[in-house]
Amino acid sequence: MANSVAEIRKVLTGDQESSHIAEMWTRYKDQMRTRIDLWNEQRNYIFATDTTTTTNSSLPWSNTTTLPKLCQIRDNLHSNYLSALFPNDNWMKWEAHSSDAAKISKANVITNYMSNKVRGGKFRKEVSKLLYDYIDYGNAFVTAEFQAQIAGEGAEVVSQFIGPKARRISPLDVVFNPLADEFESSWKIIRSIVTLGELKVMAEDMPDNQYLADILEKRKELSKLSKYGGYSIEDWDKASGFQVDGFGNMKEYYESSYVEILEFWGDLHNTATGELERNMVMTVADRSMVLRKTKMPSYLKTAPIHHVGWRLRPDNLWAMGPLENLVGMQYRIDHLENSSADALDLAINPPIVISGEVEEFNYGPNSEIHIDEGGGVTELGKNLGAVITADNDIAGLERRMESFAGAPSEAMGIRTAGEKTAFEVQQLQNAAGRIFQEKITSFETELLEPLLNSMLEVSVRNMQVVDVVRSVDTDSGVVEFQNITKEDLQANGVIRPVGARHFAAQAQLMQNLTQLYSSPIGQMVAPHTSSKKMAEVVENLLGLDRYDLFKANIAIQEQQETQGMVNQAEEDLAVEAEVGLNNEEQLV
Repeated sequence: MANSVAEIRKVLTGDQESSHIAEMWTRYKDQMRTRIDLWNEQRNYIFATDTTTTTNSSLPWSNTTTLPKLCQIRDNLHSNYLSALFPNDNWMKWEAHSSDAAKISKANVITNYMSNKVRGGKFRKEVSKLLYDYIDYGNAFVTAEFQAQIAGEGAEVVSQFIGPKARRISPLDVVFNPLADEFESSWKIIRSIVTLGELKVMAEDMPDNQYLADILEKRKELSKLSKYGGYSIEDWDKASGFQVDGFGNMKEYYESSYVEILEFWGDLHNTATGELERNMVMTVADRSMVLRKTKMPSYLKTAPIHHVGWRLRPDNLWAMGPLENLVGMQYRIDHLENSSADALDLAINPPIVISGEVEEFNYGPNSEIHIDEGGGVTELGKNLGAVITADNDIAGLERRMESFAGAPSEAMGIRTAGEKTAFEVQQLQNAAGRIFQEKITSFETELLEPLLNSMLEVSVRNMQVVDVVRSVDTDSGVVEFQNITKEDLQANGVIRPVGARHFAAQAQLMQNLTQLYSSPIGQMVAPHTSSKKMAEVVENLLGLDRYDLFKANIAIQEQQETQGMVNQAEEDLAVEAEVGLNNEEQLV
């Protein structure tokens, strides 16, 4: 539990409390400056269209091409991570911790409710953003909120969403104590910038945020305070963040409709009084006004803020991402590409040396050069061997980058197996699969699972009326509508996402079956294998049950059906021929 409590070193009034939270934000944010600069450099390489926006811009090239390898690896990882998390619609389940919670009716109610809310609340889209954070920053943060959004009134209601939603928190908008034993035990400060209009919507649509309505009046008073005519060190640091949002100075900010919100979650200890305040949440507006200070509303008595890191560091909760230590290799790739391009340009259009008296001429095919006696024009030749070597070096660097990120092309479905031996491809897939599976399983268990359970908790805490959710009977396919109350969601158990783990188990089993039945051992056991059972296994592994492809001995039945149709056609032809013959005899 080291360093998990925020220390307040003097007796604080309300205004002093807001200043203390602001000072904590600034201090920890300043300590991250080096890390933020590295993230910005990486981002420049990911989204570069040429080298003029990267650290390669200082090199004296004529060519400015960037080979977007970092971007490709990023996209490959993201698409494969997302597919693994959501391989089908049944990617989460209810795991009961008591006999009452284990009842099928209770499990179905909770599962149906959460399935409806993740679909209606754009959950997959938010997870997609979190995966980009996981890859880009090496850290993803998320919280759960309860929203009540209704379009229209009375009989004119056209759409509504009432329930839990996941909300991504940018890694640039959170600070905590990175030396804490675990993220859950550390205090946290979350920063957001919203308009007054957005604050009003948040106060109306989110039960937990009704206190925000107070700032709509208080902000008018804040904008008139004379203290904002000058700058403190904290204000200056703060201003750099506002410039990103389009403000040139603090005066413009305070005259605008934007509001900065700092939310503190955790334990507060006053070293002067000895008072320890556990499980507190404090909201500060514009670093000068405490909007609320209360116990955490969650029944779980923990902050509904969750974190996962890609590559963990010893004694530091801020993790590394898969791309972070590849930036130098991307620099090298672009360096080699443009150096070789310049060399090729020089080889095709080499510099020339002119000696003596030479009339002015256009250098190119079929040009005429008039030279006086003793003069001359000579090309400075260029060796193209360096260009070929550079191309080979680039290809090698790209393969190593893929491997280091846990995303070799062979495992990502880009290159064909024919380019390497089957064994080599299999080895690459296995190695990449282990890294890939470990990283996506961490994301699933450390972020998605606590997030889903926080979403269930905010629903239990904030549901005021009976909710109606849509469900489909798996046997009959009939659409049903189910009334759900707060009591229906109260049970001893957890929601578990099982997409990635289920996907991994399926993939491994399918791979084992393929290897077995393509081997001599598979040929030996084939006569003893039930084809009907094998069809059931394949149907389950590949998620083909919805298509009704496999039926017992269906091939024989269809063959018989086809043969029956052929026999019937032959009989019809024979009858037609006989009728035709009889007609001819009658005419004669």
